[in-house]
Amino acid sequence: MASKESIVIDLENNGKHQPLLAGHPQTYGMRSGKVCLQPGETCGQHSTEHYEEMLVFLSGKGLVLIGENQSYQVGQGKVSYIPPHTLHNVKNTGSEPLIYIYCVAAAAITNATNPTP
Repeated sequence: MASKESIVIDLENNGKHQPLLAGHPQTYGMRSGKVCLQPGETCGQHSTEHYEEMLVFLSGKGLVLIGENQSYQVGQGKVSYIPPHTLHNVKNTGSEPLIYIYCVAAAAITNATNPTP
């Protein structure tokens, strides 16, 4: 069983990747981390598999590349949602570090029409 305790995590100001939530047993399944990409760097193309993913951009600017043909401009103040079974990549197109938080959770279909936290 996952922890039922709330936690607060300090974001580090150094390093390329900082794990935040590691999944079970720390959470019910959600995983997250902070990524810092230097100019021109990418996180590497990968698939969400059976997970959905949200990216919250804290600083910098770049592109979220979806499959072979789609791209979206992102940067500070932007949020990107990536559905299950989607190839994607993130690329820093700016001159400053592109920093974002990713949150990944197993995709589940519910009957709720208007879920609230």
